[in-house]
Amino acid sequence: MEYNHIKAIHIIFVTSWFAGLFYLPRLFVYHTEANQKPEAERQILQKEYKRMQKVLFNAIMVPAMWLTIITGATMIYWLWWDSFASQSWLHLKLGFVLGLVGYHFYCRKLIFELREDKFRFTGFQLRLFNEVATIFLFAIVFIVVLKNTVDWIWGIIGLIVFAVLIMSAVRIVKSIREKKT
Repeated sequence: MEYNHIKAIHIIFVTSWFAGLFYLPRLFVYHTEANQKPEAERQILQKEYKRMQKVLFNAIMVPAMWLTIITGATMIYWLWWDSFASQSWLHLKLGFVLGLVGYHFYCRKLIFELREDKFRFTGFQLRLFNEVATIFLFAIVFIVVLKNTVDWIWGIIGLIVFAVLIMSAVRIVKSIREKKT
């Protein structure tokens, strides 16, 4: 296979991985908020959310993560290995990817806690947690596209502003919901 084939496959698996990273924390929200339902409904919902979380994580997210890492490492080996040290944008991107892998495994930890009916976080806290993957996506895409230091500085400032805006939006939606009820 040539480099562009690996790159296309990499993008497909990144997309699949992020789909799971966006949806799994939303399932955590629903799972946690099912505690407010009547007993019979709560038991049915929580059993289903446990099943959905397990299948999503094991059947989609784990393979997509590993295939993302393998294809990414292949691209680094083929194209950038000789000049890897001079590709500082790539080092920054890989730092964010490591953070994303950490987020992935923290989601796994939450799956195990929810399986044992341990609810450490509120639905609102999990809604905020749900936006972390969006912030990682934003950062990684801008680093890959811009690839220069001046743009990184503006990118980091933009990332901070974006994070504040997205977290504020979650709070605003929460307050609107509370006013309606």
